[in-house]
Amino acid sequence: MHAMVEQKTTPATQKPTYKKVLKVPRNVFFLALTSLFQDLSGEMIFTIMPLFLANVLGVATSVIGLITGISDSTSSLLKLAGGWLADRSGKRKALTTLGYSISTVAKPFLYFANGWGIVLAVRFTDRIGKGVRTAPRDALIAASTSSTDRGRSFGFHRALDTLGAVFGLAGAALIVYLLERGNLGLTRPAFQMLVLVGLVPGVIAVIMVAVFVREVNGSRSRGISSAGEATQVSAKGWLNRRFKLFLAVVVLFSLGNSSDAFLILRAQDLGLSVFHVLLVLVAFNIVYAGVSTPAGVLSDKLGRRGIIAAGWAFYGAVYLGFAVASAWWHVLALFALYGVYQGLTNGVLSAYVADVAPPEKRGTAYGWYHGLVGISLLPASLIAGYLWQKINPAAPFFFASALSLLAATAFLTLFPGRGKAR
Repeated sequence: MHAMVEQKTTPATQKPTYKKVLKVPRNVFFLALTSLFQDLSGEMIFTIMPLFLANVLGVATSVIGLITGISDSTSSLLKLAGGWLADRSGKRKALTTLGYSISTVAKPFLYFANGWGIVLAVRFTDRIGKGVRTAPRDALIAASTSSTDRGRSFGFHRALDTLGAVFGLAGAALIVYLLERGNLGLTRPAFQMLVLVGLVPGVIAVIMVAVFVREVNGSRSRGISSAGEATQVSAKGWLNRRFKLFLAVVVLFSLGNSSDAFLILRAQDLGLSVFHVLLVLVAFNIVYAGVSTPAGVLSDKLGRRGIIAAGWAFYGAVYLGFAVASAWWHVLALFALYGVYQGLTNGVLSAYVADVAPPEKRGTAYGWYHGLVGISLLPASLIAGYLWQKINPAAPFFFASALSLLAATAFLTLFPGRGKAR
């Protein structure tokens, strides 16, 4: 690992000097590394939490949908507040650090969970931490990056975040294998061990962001538009019709994008053991991590509109596959393809938000974006749980597939043309 310094010397478009590590700004690198450790912790503990609820506590799928929906949607309200506060105070790093700290402090209480109420409380608190940190963190990434490399930076962040998931899930698979010895379900001792081991990288993540990430504020923001960068909106009245339409289309898609808990339950429904579910998730995250950075770079060159729409259409095809899947190997292939969708869209959507929001309002913009996506998870998860329980396990996936294709069509129709923010 070594640092490089890229000089921007054109007088007409004077830009700051960017110290880079692995081709991304130093701040982006350490924020990505922080996310790696946090996701390692979270995936090890929370990914198979639906199986803990179902196998150990005997909770119905409708209640699992309620737990995931309430915790994610309530935290989304804090994403709105966190984004606004980041712009108002300029303390993006402090809010990011606080958010990671809240999530880390909440996790140990899962060790003592003996009912779904405790699980809901812990998950709710963890999501509060995510709500506090998400918008300030993304605003800090945008502020630390030039407009020409924005897709690469967000893609790199998503790649390392997802690589943490790979390590977390691989560690979880090893622990489950050693403790369960092929048992189809999940036992309390195995879950408790996952909680204890998963705490360590969570603590490392908090130390990482507190020590190595630097604040970037106000007019000193590195993401501020240069003379050569077209500005889509002005600071005054920045929440314009274009941005509102974008948010509306995102919400439409999100109503069919229920919690991944239902993908995990679907995998077990088709006969996979907990150990094999974890291996499938490792494969998914390897693909996700591998696609994220190239997709971001491609969006810098070709524009983000087509990649976002293609990703949503791809999601529709994958969920249709989950609806009709009938064998374990179908699940393996579909999770790998699901990783392609995630890699195509997540980092590129974050870069798109930075394209259409002025630098001084990016925290608020990310708050609205992440907030509305999260709030949509409550109805999305409730709908999925209801369809699963009242019709059949395939029904939520047919519903999600239809909405995603509708959202992709709406996005291409409402936002014609080419370019980063078009």
